[in-house]
Formats: sequence, structure tokens, C-alpha cells
Amino acid sequence: MNYFSPAFALLTAALFAFLPASAQITIDEVDAAQERVTFEDKMRSTAVDVDYFSRARYRAERAAIRKERNFLEITSGLQGTLTSHNDPWIKVSGGDNAIALVGSFYLRHTFSKNLFSIETKVNASFGYNRMKVETTQKDSEGNDYTTSEGMWYKIQDELSISTAPSFKLATNWTYGAIIQFRTQFANGYISRTQQAETDMKSTFMAPGYLDVSFGITYKSPKPKFPISVNMSPIALNAVFVENRQVRGNTWDGKKGWEIYGLADPDKTSKYEGGSSIQIDFDRTFDKKGIFRYRTMIYSFYGWITNIGKANKISDYTEYRHALDKWNATENHDIKDKPFLPVHPLVRWENTLSIKATKFISTEVNFKLYYNRAEHVDVRTQTMLTLGLTYTFRNK
Repeated sequence: MNYFSPAFALLTAALFAFLPASAQITIDEVDAAQERVTFEDKMRSTAVDVDYFSRARYRAERAAIRKERNFLEITSGLQGTLTSHNDPWIKVSGGDNAIALVGSFYLRHTFSKNLFSIETKVNASFGYNRMKVETTQKDSEGNDYTTSEGMWYKIQDELSISTAPSFKLATNWTYGAIIQFRTQFANGYISRTQQAETDMKSTFMAPGYLDVSFGITYKSPKPKFPISVNMSPIALNAVFVENRQVRGNTWDGKKGWEIYGLADPDKTSKYEGGSSIQIDFDRTFDKKGIFRYRTMIYSFYGWITNIGKANKISDYTEYRHALDKWNATENHDIKDKPFLPVHPLVRWENTLSIKATKFISTEVNFKLYYNRAEHVDVRTQTMLTLGLTYTFRNK
């Protein structure tokens, strides 16, 4: 018999649900003392920067600094002329076939940092022309006959490198040095028809010139008058003739070593001490750079060299007579040779550039040299060229 039927279970649950329930709870009284609680943060805080290293940004900043400190200008050009006639034209109207080419290169770099700056310049030009030259020769029977052949002859040849380190002394004033070296690339001869080895007048480092100056420089702050004046109380002028053939050849009635002012045929160089002054001017007269004029005047006086020199004769005619007398004396001593005091050396160079387009320009070059040791008269050269020219500037 099943005593726990479903009906009995339901009746029991209903009875417990409707009857009241109670419980006894006892709470003791607690008297807790109040205390002040201070919260202390013992964790160390670390600042976190959101910036991070960027190689691209670093390179860009370095490039901006280099551009600010460095100025670079490069100009290269090729100018020339070509004239051609056929034989009938020459027979009727005359004329001659000729070609002339002149290449030029100019570099200027300036580096500045704080009070220090250094300027470097490279100026090179080289040119040849070719034209027919008639020469008279003898045949096997001793009869004269004339031939006409094209001959190449150098018309422009110069290499100049200069550097000028300086420190800022005051506003528009600096002190430092100017070092300049000049020579040529190829052989130079007496004339078109005299281009044998015995006719050579110049070659690389024969002659070569070195000018070193120590002094102060003033630079005008006005953009319309960018003149620079260097005054050097102590300066050095040196001449090098390293080629023995050039020293021994004769032209204009004098040996090469005499023309370049050396003491004797065995000497390869000459050094003179004195003072110098140099004036530079470089201005572009148009915003687009159409007109540009550059000029440089350099003068050196070797007053230190004159001190202590024996047998000095200031008058040139008297000097020539004394020199001829010395040469005619048998077993003459080199120490007794007459000495002509050094005259001021002057070099004036001018360049006027006119740009027709970005790649076509015209240049007018004028140079004036005076060096009493090499020639008693003033030497000048003028050249007008038209051709291709390109200029690069970093800013």
C-alpha cells in the first residue's frame, strides 16, 4: 500500500504555505571607535610621450639644414661658330672654312655654420679653332711651293680654383684667407704654323700661379651693390714652370725662364712676399636672371721681396743695358745679375652674361693682365660667344 499518494503531498504543501512563520534573532550592541583613514597611492607614475622616431622626418630635417648652410651654383656652356664654303664660292667671293668651339664651366659653393664660412670657386674654359693656313715648303729640287691645310690652334685655356675660409669679425666684416691657383690644360705654341716641341710656350703647370692672402674682408649688405673687398697686408705670390722644355725655349728674344721671371734656367719656381687687395662684384640685374655681371680685380705688390735684394735697378732701360752687359761678361756670377724691383701685378676679369632663353645665352669676356716680369706692356683679351648654357642652383 502506498502511504505517500499525490493527494497527500499536495495537501501538505498547501498547509505549510498558508501557516505563519517566525524566527528569533538576537543582535548585540557594538561601540566601534571612529578613525580617520587616509588612502596613499604608492604606485610610481611614468609619463608616456606620444612622439616616436621617424627616419623619414629625420632625413627631411637634415636635408633642410644642409640646404640652409650650403649654397651651390653650377654653370656649364658650349659656344661655337662654324663657317663653310665650297670651292666655287671661295674662287669667286673668297673666304675660308673655319670652326671654333669654346667650353666653359663655373662652380661656386658656400658653406656657413655659426661664425665660420668657406667659399670655393672653380672656373674653367677651353677653346680651339681650326682654319686653313698657307705654308711655303720646298720640294726635292729646292723649289718653293705653297700648301693649304687646316690647323687647330688654342684660343682659350684657363683653369682657376680658389677657396676662401673666413670667420665673422663683426657685421659685414670677416677675417681669413684667400687661396687661388691658376694654370692651363693643354700646350700653347708660338703660332699656328709653329707648333713643334721647340715652339711650345706653355703647358700644364708651366706656368702655374699660386696666390695666398691673409687679411680682412668687407661685404656690402646692399643687394643692389654686392661688392666684396679683401685687404691683405701679408700675401704670397708664387710662379711655377715645371716643364723643362718651356723653360729652355725662346720667343720674343728671351728664354722661357726669363719671361716667367725665374732666377735661372735650373729654377722651377719663384716666390714673392708682399701685400694684396682683391675686389669682387657679382650682381644679377633682372628677377629672371637675364643680365648678370661679374668682375674681379686683384693686385699684388711684392714689397717684402724687394727688401735685401742686391743690384736693384728701378729704370727698365737701365736694367736692360746692365743685363746685356752682365750676359756679355765671361764667367759671370749669378749673384751679380741685375735685379728689376717687382712692379705691382694687376689682374682684372669681367664677364657679362645675357640669357635669351633657359638654355641659350650670350657672354662677353674681357681680361686685363699686367705682369712686368712677363711683359712690359698691358695684355688684354676680349671674347664674345653665343651658345648653349645651363645653370643649376640649389636655392
